[in-house]
Amino acid sequence: MAISNPANSNSEEQRQTRFHVAATGHSLNYLPEYIANRRGFFKEQGLEVTVSVPRPWDLVLDELADGTADAALGGIWVPSMYRNRVKEYTVFAQLSNRAPLALVTRGETDGFKVADMAGRTVLMKSGNGASVGLFLKMLLRENGVDPKSVDYIQDLDGVMLGNLFQGGMGDYFFTDNVSARAMAKRNPEISVVMEMVTDGGDIPWSIYYHETATITPVVLDAQRRFCAALIKGVDWIMQHDAESFQDELAALFPAAPVDILVNLTNVYRRDGMWKSPSVSHHGFERWQRGIADGRLVKEPLPYETVVNSGPFKAANSVSCNGENGKQ
Repeated sequence: MAISNPANSNSEEQRQTRFHVAATGHSLNYLPEYIANRRGFFKEQGLEVTVSVPRPWDLVLDELADGTADAALGGIWVPSMYRNRVKEYTVFAQLSNRAPLALVTRGETDGFKVADMAGRTVLMKSGNGASVGLFLKMLLRENGVDPKSVDYIQDLDGVMLGNLFQGGMGDYFFTDNVSARAMAKRNPEISVVMEMVTDGGDIPWSIYYHETATITPVVLDAQRRFCAALIKGVDWIMQHDAESFQDELAALFPAAPVDILVNLTNVYRRDGMWKSPSVSHHGFERWQRGIADGRLVKEPLPYETVVNSGPFKAANSVSCNGENGKQ
């Protein structure tokens, strides 16, 4: 494994302990991790955090298996569906508390209700896993709409689907929030009808996990320090209006319009995208029902079966005591 044992290292070596994250993407909703890295919060915890975004995305599992990665960052549906079938993974932290998705349509959006989607066709990107479709169908069920009453076009590239939607295909396009706002900015005929960060409810959208079989006290300590830095990253973002760090946003996401990044980051701050590295019980139970309804698991899994909240609790305890989390 990449993690070294702090007990066998001097303080200088501990500050250089490598912690590699294999991520399924590079997204605005991952911002607390990026801020923690750029602002030195991980180094304060004795961690040198590195990141890879392998393609295809499921290579994150290979990086966990061969010891390249100390954590995978992605959707909790993967550890859920693999459990008792392929391999056990344990979730130790949450990064995004809401889905970074938006629904766009043509024309005016006044009075839109989720029930309006019945009998319509929705285009949605799916190249980065099952989460987009799982979430939309869960949202439909929660609003009394049978998912079978909606038609879906999703086995195409996201850019291609966006172009086809603007050209007249389908009635709605379900995509990431940044792309949705950028599309509406470019095309006056397109409107963002619903943003999940505001109206989609709490859900453990992006989480960190590790192979259960290889968890040791050394691994748990590194996870604790990682959580401590994430706590500080979230706190820093919540204390700073996005206008004050727009240059960093532009550097992180050079392809996106800065005004969209700033505005959306403030919406994320306001509406609960980032709360805590702790996986909420309510959000977990809700998402497990959605995952089960999508047939990825036979029935919702208990929280403690998938999540170990120990690293977060230890980090939070140290943080609340006013310490920096180092041993």
